[in-house]
Amino acid sequence: MRWQGGRRSSNLEDRRGAGLGRPLAVGGGAASLVVALLVMLLGGDPSVVTTPSGGRGPSSDYGTGGSGVPDDPRQAELKDFVSVILADTEDTWPGLLEPHGVEYVDPRLVLFSGAVRSACGLQESAVGPFYCPPDQRVYLDLDFFEELDRRFGAPGDFAQAYVVAHEVGHHVQNLLGISRQVQAARQRASPEDGNALSVLQELQADCFAGIWAHHAQRERQILEAGDVEEGLGAASAIGDDTLQRRAQGHVVPESFTHGSSAQRVEWFNRGLTQGTLEACDTFGAQSVPRRRR
Repeated sequence: MRWQGGRRSSNLEDRRGAGLGRPLAVGGGAASLVVALLVMLLGGDPSVVTTPSGGRGPSSDYGTGGSGVPDDPRQAELKDFVSVILADTEDTWPGLLEPHGVEYVDPRLVLFSGAVRSACGLQESAVGPFYCPPDQRVYLDLDFFEELDRRFGAPGDFAQAYVVAHEVGHHVQNLLGISRQVQAARQRASPEDGNALSVLQELQADCFAGIWAHHAQRERQILEAGDVEEGLGAASAIGDDTLQRRAQGHVVPESFTHGSSAQRVEWFNRGLTQGTLEACDTFGAQSVPRRRR
């Protein structure tokens, strides 16, 4: 990607080394499998996941914090990169939401290591990057990018940009009122239908990430050869079917919460090629399966 000359965002908080450490370990067996899967997922609101044992509930004690340890060169470059991508989303979304009567409010992006306290509770790095609607913040442990490359086979800076843009996509859903509607619907739904709603929400965030890439390329020419393939590769690598097959050797579609690899690629690509909010109506394009009685 051509990102080095981009504007840096002022909405970055660095809480690495803030002293939270890690919450008490989750037990073995099935719980360990759940954590292993969560590591690989790009999450939405983590409050739907039980706060780890020993964790604290929601807190208003955010603070701006600061890194307690000096950056190594690679971490410093990643921090710079994330700041540029965040700034680029800030430049992209206001004009897209204005015709819909929605004012874009910049989210804050919090860098953390090990664990972090948010309005969604105390979360550890195992949940992966996440967005917390109550405090309108994206939370990211930069070590996830290494996992994305080394463990999940999705290398490259555009794959990393897709991660940031996906979480910002959840922020857009929050501003549009979609997150609130989905949360209310999930509370009334069966577990299976609740999972299906979560899939539609995650696929829409993938599509919104594609919208960002579409307009960033058209207006600022950020993409280089191979970048689109990196983004599609990242979307494919974190599909529920791919992750379940790796973790347990078989696939359980009714337990999907983020969508299959093919679905994630399809919706990211739809946003990338069409670049409109209308192209990302996952809720209208797919029906939620009903529980059999």
